[in-house]
Amino acid sequence: MTAEPRETPDVVTLGETMVLLTAPRIGPLRHARTLDVATGGAESNLAIGITRLGRRAAWIGRVGDDEFGRLVLAVLGGEGLDTRGAVVDPQAPTGLMVKARRTSAATDVRYYRAGSAGSRLCPDDVDPALVRSARVLHVTGITPALSATARAAVRAAVAEAAAAGVPVSLDLNYRQALWSAEEAATELRALATGADILFATESEARLVLKASDHTPVADLARDLCALGPAQVLLKQGARGALAIVDGVRHDVPPLRVDAVDPVGAGDAFAAGYLAELLEGGSVAERVATAAAAGAFAVTVPGDWEGLPRRDELGLLRLDDAVAR
Repeated sequence: MTAEPRETPDVVTLGETMVLLTAPRIGPLRHARTLDVATGGAESNLAIGITRLGRRAAWIGRVGDDEFGRLVLAVLGGEGLDTRGAVVDPQAPTGLMVKARRTSAATDVRYYRAGSAGSRLCPDDVDPALVRSARVLHVTGITPALSATARAAVRAAVAEAAAAGVPVSLDLNYRQALWSAEEAATELRALATGADILFATESEARLVLKASDHTPVADLARDLCALGPAQVLLKQGARGALAIVDGVRHDVPPLRVDAVDPVGAGDAFAAGYLAELLEGGSVAERVATAAAAGAFAVTVPGDWEGLPRRDELGLLRLDDAVAR
């Protein structure tokens, strides 16, 4: 019997997905008596967001040969991700992320990923045919911070995409706990020069550009474009976003929601933008979907659980109109 051919993914991404342990009550983690068990990772968060909006996504990464690794693969497969590029590593454990809310407004996230299976991602794990078949390759600044081999894997994937004419999407996603600002700035700037679509926060833009705190946001966006990307999305949290696409500025107003958990909002924003881009949407449609997806993500606990399906997108826009 021959295996049925798999559908070609719209988006291919690579990185580490961890098991997420969350204290259900506000307060110091040491006083928690139970922990909720879930999963999270910037790249798989985005991939789930892509699939919920009707497109196909493939995830490349490593998990341990343990119950946590099996949980990650079960969740990603259950959300419709193509996990043919997943590697089960018998020599290292699945990484952990622990999250607690010290106050109603302050979230504390700690990572236990040194020496994890995900950090052992390497160029041999990157399937060239899978990358070349994609319509978009999405990478983040988290993966190259994990290890030298993970950094090489990202570079290999980007090189394959470039050789095949596959657009590269990059979310800078600087994580201070993983590497120094100096090391991050050098690597992220190099990645940015090879990207076609770039997502960044204001602070990440200032890091990469070595810009002062007084540099206007619009100048930051245009300076990022000067590095090479034709599409730059500068995320400003509750203040919305600023986009420059093919030299034209677009201001993205925020949607009003009661934020419960801010983690994952940026991944959702990028997923909404890319999904609409793949649908052939205009810039206005892309940024509207991005804003809605980001707003949905923060309305529930968890990194990706609140990500919307396409038929839900209008719900927050309606609520926002009523609130105004």
